Formats: sequence, structure tokens, C-alpha cells
Amino acid sequence: MRPFDYVRAETVDEAVAAVAAAPHAMFLGGGTNLVDHLRLGIAGPDLLVDVSRLPLAVVEDLPDGGLRIGAAVRNSDLAADERVRRRYPALSRALLSGASGQLRNLATTAGNLLQRTRCVYFQDVTTACNKREPGSGCSALEGYQRYHAIFGASADCVAVHPSDMAVAMLCLDATVRVHSRVGDRSIPLAELHRLPGDEPDRDNVLRHGELITAVDLPPSRPTARSTYRKVRDRASFAFALVSVAASVDLDGDNTINDVRIACGAVAHKPWRAHRAEDLLHGATASAEGFRQAADAELEAAKPLEGNAFKVPMLRNTMVRVLLDLTEDVGPRDIPSADHHEGDR
Repeated sequence: MRPFDYVRAETVDEAVAAVAAAPHAMFLGGGTNLVDHLRLGIAGPDLLVDVSRLPLAVVEDLPDGGLRIGAAVRNSDLAADERVRRRYPALSRALLSGASGQLRNLATTAGNLLQRTRCVYFQDVTTACNKREPGSGCSALEGYQRYHAIFGASADCVAVHPSDMAVAMLCLDATVRVHSRVGDRSIPLAELHRLPGDEPDRDNVLRHGELITAVDLPPSRPTARSTYRKVRDRASFAFALVSVAASVDLDGDNTINDVRIACGAVAHKPWRAHRAEDLLHGATASAEGFRQAADAELEAAKPLEGNAFKVPMLRNTMVRVLLDLTEDVGPRDIPSADHHEGDR
């Protein structure tokens, strides 16, 4: 590990000023991703600015009925929050399916969103990786491909974003609030992360020195149902092979008034299934309609030789999630605060 300086920021402005003034400085929150990268030699900042003790660990109601989630709220606390469990069950389920209980107790909202995309070659400094060293090549193109992208990849990178939480927040149309030396700005979560293009080393659109301070969720619709499902190689400590978050609002005759679908582990960013949504708006909820919508979304898929199984897997998962949301449901829709799916 390379030597670096460390500063504990006392205010948001102090943190932003310290990082903005040093080209190779980084913010440190829970550290569950960054500390691993420091140990592996992937990250080499000259300065770490600790923002973990800033007053950003509060979940508060917004005047319009939405919810503001502070950047430093721990994943375990957010999953257990009664307002999240009742009004945004997809988010609570996504959080509970991520990592272990110990990691959820440490990981923060902002840190979860800003995880680096996962790839065995990115984490192995002895291999070529355009994300780690732009222009060096992408070892995954001819290597191990099981976890890689089927949407939006490029000749320079086929890695996927690892967050469960971000997929649910995308489905819920969240907005990310950011502070910098020039003021505040709001970024729709759909626009926070990037596809790789020819700059795979850039995971998101944040500028150097910008600090996420909160994530805003719009008001939940009383008649809408939402959930999250994750498919993985094992039930604990595993990243998704595919995942789906969905929200569906039905009227009395089973017509879909509104539907939102987001997919995880299939692209360099959480993937919004716009083609499927367009087909389902105004349609009657049915298994056949869900299959057609999933097929329409997957027409754009470009799997690699080693991950072609993700296409039928995502189709089946999307259909199953939509069926779950449009069949009769009861109290099971509210995830229990004691339910730790990721630990089993």
C-alpha cells in the first residue's frame, strides 16, 4: 500500500475544499470498497478525506411525501427503516440481499452508489485492464466472462456495476444531491453512472471534488407494488448474475397504469428496461405480455460467449418479478427487519 495523508473533515464544505484542492485526493466513507482497492494497489490516492462523521446519516421525510436519505446512512439502518420497508419495499429487499450483515453495518448510501464496477481483471494488477490503466486492453474479452455485461458494453470494457441498492433506486426514480465548491446540483440516478464507451475508467459523471450529500426518493404511489429479486451463484456474499427491481401500479381491471423496471449485473450501470416498460404501459397484466416485454428488452442484448446464459436468466427473472407484483399479495410484500437474505 502506498503512503497517503489522512484528514477527518468536520464540515461538508471542508471536505469538498480539501479534495478539490488535491488532484489525487479521494473521499473516504465506510471504506468497504476503497480500502480493498488500496490493499490491492488499484487505488493510490495522495490524500484521503474522511467524511464518515459528517452529519449526513439521517433519513428524513420530504414535504411532498418523498424521502431524503443522507449519504452516510448505513445500509443496514436504511433497510430496517420503517418508512423504507413500507413505502419502498424494493429498496429494503435490495439492501438486504447485498453483502453480509457486517458489511451492511459499515457501508454507506453514497459509497454503495460509487462502488467501482467489478471484474476479476480490474482487481488483478498483473493483467491488462482499461478501467485500471486506460489503453492497456481488456482481458475479459478473451477471458473469464461469467459476470460481465450483456447491454451497453464496448470494445474497451465489459464490466458491470455491482450495486443492488442502485438498481432499486433507479426503479424508484431517485435523485442524487451533490455539493461542490461552486454549489449544489441534483442528478437523476439514471444519469449518475456511465456506460464505458472509450473511457471505461470513468464510472460516473461526478467531477473531482463533488460530494454526494443525499439521495431523494419521490413519493411512493399508494396503489403501486415494488420488489427486488437477485439471482446469484450462492445465497451469501455473492454479486448478482442478474437482478431485477420493478414497481407496478394496476387499476381495478388489471390494466397497468405505470410500470418501472431496472436490471442489475447486466451493464456498466444499472440498466433501465425502457423497451419493456413501453410495451407494458396500458396493457393488461399477463404472463404472455410480460414475456413479450422481456423479449423486446433483450433484443438489444449482446452477450459474450461465457455469459450467454444471462439472456434467458434475465428474461425469466423479469417475468417472475412482474407476475409476483400482479398476483394477489399480502403482508409478505413488507420485508422484515430481521430478514437478512444476503446472509443465508
